[in-house]
Amino acid sequence: MKEIIAVIFGAGLMANGLLFVLQAIKIVRAKSSKGVSILTFAGFCILQVTGILHGIFQQDISLILGMSASLLACGSTTVLAIIYRDKGAQERSG
Repeated sequence: MKEIIAVIFGAGLMANGLLFVLQAIKIVRAKSSKGVSILTFAGFCILQVTGILHGIFQQDISLILGMSASLLACGSTTVLAIIYRDKGAQERSG
């Protein structure tokens, strides 16, 4: 049963990371982060860092790797949201 839960957990982390990637793609295509809460994504990043630290203390390599991948995807989305924060509005008015 422990192995089944580990597989489900790993799949959940992969899905979590994919959701951030999809948001990043949307930002890049639109060249705007309108409607994206930078504060929310920054909060997700903090939670993922906490998950990584927990994985380190628990010596759980699956958690460390999964949360690290999720942090990479979420962090990238956060940076893109900051970069494209006002670009959509500037392009429409300029």
